[in-house]
Amino acid sequence: MPRINLLPWREVERTRLRKEFFSAALAAVLIGVLAALVIRWQYGSMINQQKARNQYLTDQIKQLDGQISEINDLEQRKTALHSRIKVIEQLQQSRPEVVHIFDQLVRLLPEGVYLTEVTQTDRRIQIKGIAESSSRVSTFMRNIDASEWLESPSLEIIEAKGTAEAGSNFTLYANQVALEESADAVNKGNKNKERS
Repeated sequence: MPRINLLPWREVERTRLRKEFFSAALAAVLIGVLAALVIRWQYGSMINQQKARNQYLTDQIKQLDGQISEINDLEQRKTALHSRIKVIEQLQQSRPEVVHIFDQLVRLLPEGVYLTEVTQTDRRIQIKGIAESSSRVSTFMRNIDASEWLESPSLEIIEAKGTAEAGSNFTLYANQVALEESADAVNKGNKNKERS
């Protein structure tokens, strides 16, 4: 039987296997590096897209904040305008009230009573004057109490001057009846007149 020496063949086979192993390892490393680069690029792209979205949202939020501040300014202007309109409406409604109050004061004033000063603060009216006697002041107060435009008279001061002929100085207060209440009273008075 002939002898075959397999040592050189084995050495060649080992060398070939070693080369294949290193080639496969190098290919695996290259594929791994390439995969890592692709994954890194993909994640970088996703991060950039998310940053762009975040920036867009930030810009939109700034725009909305500006619009909200404009809306708040408009709301404040609207509130101020409403309050001005309310004041103007109240002034328009109270216009005839002043005329009625002066008319009532003239009608309610008994003889021997003279007014020197009339001051109004909100619905409270201060009346100063001179009366020939305190009974005329009390008549004036009763007339005010029976009035449809004035109510709740209260005497603060009555002081006699030097002589009885000179009369007495007085200060009294009365409340103005609200326009709605006085209008109701006038309407009731008119209905009562119609019935009789």
